Amino acid sequence: MDVRDLISEWNEEALMADGFDEAILGISQRVGMEDVVAYDRDKCISVLMDRDGMSQEDAVEYFEFNVAGAYMGENTPVFISMFPTAP
Repeated sequence: MDVRDLISEWNEEALMADGFDEAILGISQRVGMEDVVAYDRDKCISVLMDRDGMSQEDAVEYFEFNVAGAYMGENTPVFISMFPTAP
């Protein structure tokens, strides 16, 4: 089953950031609110650098303004900054 199909089973109204499927972590459950798609922020920035040839600085700026900064209502995805894990 496709990741988008799995997400629609949780919340058929969930919004997704186009072109960032490889950065999907899963579903974020929020008390009293709809479940939404959760993305890895750093992976989203890597996608912009690899796919679009952006520098890291340009990718971060683009991501912050155009992706993470694009509120589209209660089904807007969340972007998570991952902490490094201990070996």
